[in-house]
Amino acid sequence: MAKAGSKKKRRAMLLGVGLDSDGHKRVTTGPNFALVGGTQETHEQMTEKAIKINEKLKAKGKQLHEVSYDEFDDIAHEFGLQRGDTKPKPN
Repeated sequence: MAKAGSKKKRRAMLLGVGLDSDGHKRVTTGPNFALVGGTQETHEQMTEKAIKINEKLKAKGKQLHEVSYDEFDDIAHEFGLQRGDTKPKPN
């Protein structure tokens, strides 16, 4: 039970899921990321991008849970990642 007035510790984690497969099961974890699935090439790309994002955060003196969604989007975009279209498409 948390003490009255205590703050909850914020946490954040990157989750990468490779949807292509070559029959092998791949899982890579780090201090703030978990990557599962994908072909060898896909999994290597996910791993490289997760590491680069963490390096960029470290260079900024920040941890993942300390950046805003917009700041994370900017960093992720530098490494070729972009948010999917989350708006419903008109009929």
